[in-house]
Amino acid sequence: MMQQIYPSVAHPFRYELNKDLQFAAAHYVPSERAGKCSRVHGHTYFVNVTIAGNQLDETGFLADFSALKKIIHDRFDHSLLNEHAEFFDNEDADRFPTTEIVARTICDLIQAYLDQTENKPVCVQVFVRETPTSYVLYRPFAGGSHER
Repeated sequence: MMQQIYPSVAHPFRYELNKDLQFAAAHYVPSERAGKCSRVHGHTYFVNVTIAGNQLDETGFLADFSALKKIIHDRFDHSLLNEHAEFFDNEDADRFPTTEIVARTICDLIQAYLDQTENKPVCVQVFVRETPTSYVLYRPFAGGSHER
C-alpha cells in the first residue's frame, strides 16, 4: 500500500478513523470530450476513507475496518465500473465513472453502512488516487448531503 499523508478535514468529533483500500478496475468516460479516457482503460485505485464520530460501538470500534474493505474492495475489484448500473450510468454525466463520481459513490456506500450501526459515525472524506499524479478528494456537505 502506498504510504501517503492525506489532506485532513476539520470536524467536531472526538474520534477519527482512516482506512486505506485499493482495488483494480477498468472504466471509460462515455463522452467524446473525455479524449483518450473515453476508451476502456484500467487503474489501481488507492482509496483513503476518513470516518469520524463521538461514540464507539460495543466492541470499542468507531467502524469495523474489515466491513469497510468488503463494501468497497469486494464490490469493485477486477470489474468494469461502467457495468455497476446501480451506481454509474453511461447516459447521465452526473453518474459517469469519473474519479470524482467514484469518490462520491464510495462515500455514499460507506455512509449507508455507517447509518445502520449503533454509534452512527459519519464519512467525512474520501480520497481516491487514480494515478501517481492524479487524485480526487470528496467531502459531503454537513449532514451528509451532496446538494448545495
